[in-house]
Amino acid sequence: MDTTRPAVRIDRLEKRYGDTIAVADVSFDVRPGELFGVLGPNGAGKTTTLECLEGLRTPDAGHLEVLGVDVASDPAAARPLLGVQLQVAGLPTTMRVGEAMRFVCAYRGVPPRDDLLERFGLTDKLTAAYGSLSGGQQRRLVLALALAHDPQVLVLDEPTSGLDVPARAELHATLRELRGAGTTILLATHDMAEAEALCDRVAIVLHGRTVAVASPAELTTSGQGWSTVSVRTADGTFVGADVTLPGVQEIIADGEYTRWLSDDPAATVTAVLAALERTTDELIDLRIERPSLEERFLELTSTGSWSRDPIDDHRPPVDDAKEGVPS
Repeated sequence: MDTTRPAVRIDRLEKRYGDTIAVADVSFDVRPGELFGVLGPNGAGKTTTLECLEGLRTPDAGHLEVLGVDVASDPAAARPLLGVQLQVAGLPTTMRVGEAMRFVCAYRGVPPRDDLLERFGLTDKLTAAYGSLSGGQQRRLVLALALAHDPQVLVLDEPTSGLDVPARAELHATLRELRGAGTTILLATHDMAEAEALCDRVAIVLHGRTVAVASPAELTTSGQGWSTVSVRTADGTFVGADVTLPGVQEIIADGEYTRWLSDDPAATVTAVLAALERTTDELIDLRIERPSLEERFLELTSTGSWSRDPIDDHRPPVDDAKEGVPS
């Protein structure tokens, strides 16, 4: 894979359904080998964006590329580069697991991939109907089908929706394995915890527009949220005590723990340790927790700060020739 160009490029995508604007302005690049998340609430335009990339929808404006191939002008060349797991699989409930794999491989022009069924723990389900599988088994089968032709880019739309905790953890481990093997993964989800745990970078989409592109860590440290410094000591020195510490915005008593909301956690922790040294108390536990991606997302949506958010430039670099700008 050419690492000098984006694996996926979406530039100023627009899609309308009559008077309804599903996507108004979505732009981002996905780097080769990256696990990239597209985040947003239901109705934000995530699925429509992916369907345009996959060739299932025709955009009204914008430019989409997969590994340098223009999706609109050369869909036949773009199609083999993508493996797609849709939000709804669409497999007949009576289709057997082995039949599904043979069917997809015949369509893709590749030999049956029994190795993928074995890899995803479905070998003993070859004759089982799709409708009889558990939710986790159905997701694993659809993922195996998406990988049947060894695509360089894997597109997943809400792949863990409706799964129980063990099945989600299993699928997350599989995605990390695929990324480690070099597969580029584009993941649409409204699960902020999932995105924070899995993704190298994310794009936040609100009302059909890209409002921020950054790593989860960059996003969570860029807002107004405070870090939580939690301390527990043997003698409870800080419990109920009126202690002035730098950076602290609020003090929260929580049983044996004292928690400070701080906009300068390094200064707060330094002051806490210095205060402890002046006592005979013993530190049992100290934790620093930054705001979660979900908290940052809620901040963006509730305050409207996304309209002026400085995180990254979500648009790909402008091609002067395309834009009609003299070079």
